[in-house]
Amino acid sequence: MKFLRHAFTALLMGACALHAGAAQAYPDKPIRLIVPFPPGGGTDALARQVATEMGALNGWTFVIENRPGAGGNLGVDQAAKAAPDGYTLVIGQTSNLAINPTLYSRLPYDPERDLTPIGLVAEAPLVLVVASNSPYRTLADVVAASKAKPGSLDVATSGNGTVAHLATEMFQKAAGIRLTHVPYKGAAQGSTDLIGGQIDMYMSSVPTLIGHIRSGAMRALAVTSVQRSDDLPDVPTFAESGFKDFDAVTWFGLAGPAGLRADVVRTLNKALIGALDAPATRKLFQAQGAAVRGSTPEAFATLIHDDRIRWGRIVKDSGARID
Repeated sequence: MKFLRHAFTALLMGACALHAGAAQAYPDKPIRLIVPFPPGGGTDALARQVATEMGALNGWTFVIENRPGAGGNLGVDQAAKAAPDGYTLVIGQTSNLAINPTLYSRLPYDPERDLTPIGLVAEAPLVLVVASNSPYRTLADVVAASKAKPGSLDVATSGNGTVAHLATEMFQKAAGIRLTHVPYKGAAQGSTDLIGGQIDMYMSSVPTLIGHIRSGAMRALAVTSVQRSDDLPDVPTFAESGFKDFDAVTWFGLAGPAGLRADVVRTLNKALIGALDAPATRKLFQAQGAAVRGSTPEAFATLIHDDRIRWGRIVKDSGARID
């Protein structure tokens, strides 16, 4: 009996160890990656490349799910409310992780409380563009036309609460002009409407618009970064165009629901850094006008916190508010 008791105990302990090992295995099924904007935009292109490389390097399967709406809030909220098992992730941006908590009077999630940062992905300046046949060739032309007839010019962005939206508010305040904001649910339709003559100007990230700029379909007036973009070296900055200290860039990062296990976060961060180091990723990001940025989860969390404070001040100064 004593032998049987010891044998049973050993068997039970072995079974528990196997079960614990199985529970720690990650991932063992497809990972859903939510992109909170429509297909075809800059965020979508970067997200798909990262998912492709993470999958290829680790033998994982990713399922991309585009969930646009409310400046990216709908997709991020869905990820925040998902089970914290590592099988639902989201590509967040400056807008929906740092700006919207102040911009929106009622936000269904708190980026710092309801999400687990995994790592920074990329950073890119914004660019203000017009159609190739537009009469406006410089920011000075836009300012003069707007002052002559306030509110007559419209400027589109990929949605309320995006960095592009706030950048247009910064521009209007600095220039003392009034433009009509036209928010879209994503980037692709805005590009189509600008080229088709339905809108006057479009503010979006360089990755979103660089293809149209290079093809000659759009004319870039200025970029929002402190220094000129390496991908658009002939395009002046807003600061060079007379708006001192103008600085507005957008970043992209990978996150999951709050409560992710530490080992899952480490696994995902390691895979992300590997994907960002891949030559194919660097090539695509450069072609898209984005700079590769990898980080630890802790550094990404700090960026979200610091930019939430910075953009919160800009939102309050601009008077922008969305109910």
